[in-house]
Amino acid sequence: MPNTAQIQLKDAFDPRAFLSQAGAGKTVEKYAKNHKIFSQGDVADAVFFIQKGKVKITVLSEHGKEAVVGIFAAGQFFGEGCLEGEESRATTSQTMEECLITSITKSAMLEALGAEPRFSAFFIAYLLSRNSRIEDDLIDQLFNSSERRLARLLLLLANFGKEGGTPVPVTLSQETLAEMIGTTRSRVSFFMNKFRKKGFIDYNGKIEVHRSLLDAVLHEKPQIDEDE
Repeated sequence: MPNTAQIQLKDAFDPRAFLSQAGAGKTVEKYAKNHKIFSQGDVADAVFFIQKGKVKITVLSEHGKEAVVGIFAAGQFFGEGCLEGEESRATTSQTMEECLITSITKSAMLEALGAEPRFSAFFIAYLLSRNSRIEDDLIDQLFNSSERRLARLLLLLANFGKEGGTPVPVTLSQETLAEMIGTTRSRVSFFMNKFRKKGFIDYNGKIEVHRSLLDAVLHEKPQIDEDE
């Protein structure tokens, strides 16, 4: 997902500072792990910005099946659908670890976007980057094997590809990874064991992703897709 921490706008108004401080229409709260921020069907009246931590976005079908539709990390917005007329939440958001999150009311967000061109540019740049990521995800889902989708997802979650980003452990369960790439847990388990044997990852509760996985994906080595 795109990271607004990488967008630097050098001027008197600092979007990051604005988002890190409580004020009119803004609150900053700490959330424990597995805390629901909003639920599907709740009134959509605020935008959220993650200062620290990760948030999982899920959707529940009318038949009761839950699916993970996104993982958001520090420097990212979520819940901005209210700005374009969304009256109730179409998804549920839940913290995956301890988080520090800024909540901005719809009216305060619209006011800031209208009054501060630098904040508007900051937010638009984020949305454009995220739109590009959504397109990449769709192409990935349509044309790549489930094994390659898993490899790409692990690299993204581990921060590979982010300028200046430091790789971080991936803590998602195999069930969640399977939901996100559209396959079964047994296939994810098979691929994870394969990646570990090839030295692409270490897996002991947390998933440590190595650069060798990125090299294999970039160079399209047949070992990524063999046995598929």
